[in-house]
Amino acid sequence: MSQLYNGTGIAHMNTDPPIIWLGPDGEVIACVEKNKVLRENLEEIRQVCQDALDDAMLMGCTQEQFRTVLAEMAQTLQTSYPPRK
Repeated sequence: MSQLYNGTGIAHMNTDPPIIWLGPDGEVIACVEKNKVLRENLEEIRQVCQDALDDAMLMGCTQEQFRTVLAEMAQTLQTSYPPRK
């Protein structure tokens, strides 16, 4: 689970405050390299999603439907790793 300083639930990687990542025990993940990888991953995901949204719009879909499908897809993601203790 992550928390945002601004509490919006949406992070624009270059303009919003950083996400505070938490481990299963609620402790802040303070490792600089881990935070860098997480930030870079989200920046890449954001760009892919932006490109896909733009494609959907060009093909006549609505932003609302695209966002719904994207959110539903995100909800179905499962980790391939066992839970950490």
